[in-house]
Amino acid sequence: MFIPIGTQEPTPLRRFPLVTTFLVVANVIVFLFEMYLLFDGGEAALDAFVTAFGVVPAAVVAGREILIPPYLTLFTSMFVHGGIAHIAFNMLYLRVFGDNVEDRLGPGRYLVFYLLAGLIAAFAQIAVDPGSAVPSVGASGAIAGVLSAYVLLFPRGIVRMFIFLGPFSRIARLPALLYIGFWFFTQFLSGIGSLGVATAETDGIAYWAHIGGFVGGLALAWLFRRL
Repeated sequence: MFIPIGTQEPTPLRRFPLVTTFLVVANVIVFLFEMYLLFDGGEAALDAFVTAFGVVPAAVVAGREILIPPYLTLFTSMFVHGGIAHIAFNMLYLRVFGDNVEDRLGPGRYLVFYLLAGLIAAFAQIAVDPGSAVPSVGASGAIAGVLSAYVLLFPRGIVRMFIFLGPFSRIARLPALLYIGFWFFTQFLSGIGSLGVATAETDGIAYWAHIGGFVGGLALAWLFRRL
């Protein structure tokens, strides 16, 4: 297992990552509310919450409202997660890479970038399987956009990672281009493999949301840098 724990760039951060911190806190608060629903109302209450605030492709395509207008779920789904591991890894990646992207783009543009990358990710998943009734949740698509933006903005960045191999565990360093490039390659292969599946998810992972968010984030980061 390769877990990113930090990055190294040629220049230090110029400001505190206010937006990244806010996004992490907001996601954690929503997840704690999900846990409250689970303990108070059981799995039925949690499932109802996820279905109502996640992106259900069939509902979005049909314009069918479950609890809130379907277009709003494109945003709310970014703050809903399906489990402890899901939110833990998402927030870890967001914290490790997001602060640098925010520092380079500026807080306002970074927040717009993050939300747009998440929207592109959601639309990518909907396009792959528009008839699915399986809700897609999580910040993974938006964070995939953050990863691609990091590569574009910090091509010489280094990722510090914890390699867990039992007694041989250690901390190593790898160029961000290789680390994130390998991540995208595995997501792409998994996405291709999921095309024959009838639902929007394969093993609970919306691979095409990751792919869409990554490609969209790359285009957005290039555009924002030009602006």
